[in-house]
Amino acid sequence: MDGLLQDKVVVVTGAGSGVGRAAVELFVEHGAKVIAADIDLANAEATVATVGAGSAKALRCDVADPNSVDAVVAAAVETWGRLDVMYNNAGITVMPVPGNGLRRLTEAPADEMKRVEDVNINGVIYGCQAAIRQFERQGSPGVIVNTASVSGLIGYGGVVYGTTKAAVVGLTRTLAIEVADKGIRVNSVCPAGMLTHYSGMDPDSENKDRILESMRDTAAAAMFLASDLAANITGVNLPVDGGLTAGRKTGG
Repeated sequence: MDGLLQDKVVVVTGAGSGVGRAAVELFVEHGAKVIAADIDLANAEATVATVGAGSAKALRCDVADPNSVDAVVAAAVETWGRLDVMYNNAGITVMPVPGNGLRRLTEAPADEMKRVEDVNINGVIYGCQAAIRQFERQGSPGVIVNTASVSGLIGYGGVVYGTTKAAVVGLTRTLAIEVADKGIRVNSVCPAGMLTHYSGMDPDSENKDRILESMRDTAAAAMFLASDLAANITGVNLPVDGGLTAGRKTGG
């Protein structure tokens, strides 16, 4: 039986670790051809090594640079002839204070805040722009999936990071309306804590197994939203958080 993304051409940003790597693996398993894009090419190549070069291609991409984002979309078209799904997954946070947890807003360095905003907000915008332009060139509908966060839905995870993810939540809703007449769907997944090379989380955390499971669940949710099963779903910010935003206490 064909997979949920059979013969779909997908770009995944932030594909070198975390949800991005899980998504590449799952999407390929379900029949997709994937550009695995990451600012660290070695990490992207490590992701591709888990699925095979015939189904995925690793490219370096700094999502804060619109030319870099345009280039990976162009590479998908050059390699497989089209683009069907843009998964804007790349994201970073302000590094926590070692041994002291999240930084307060007044402690966040200006250069770090700007980089987080450039990646988490502008990077998603550039991905959406590049995808929509390609869908229009093809004359066919397409799908955009963004990685937002529960931090964009509730007060959780730090002020700077939460503000950028709230921007993604708003972008997802408003862009879905703007491009609906073109047949383009726009949704986001909103996970809780992630383990990536850029999250600042302890990879030996006692919650590691739960977080790894959550990453796979988030990738599965993104795949559902990208698939034809979600053909009537747009403008949705889907929590994948074990009930956190519904009021369930963490760790329980």
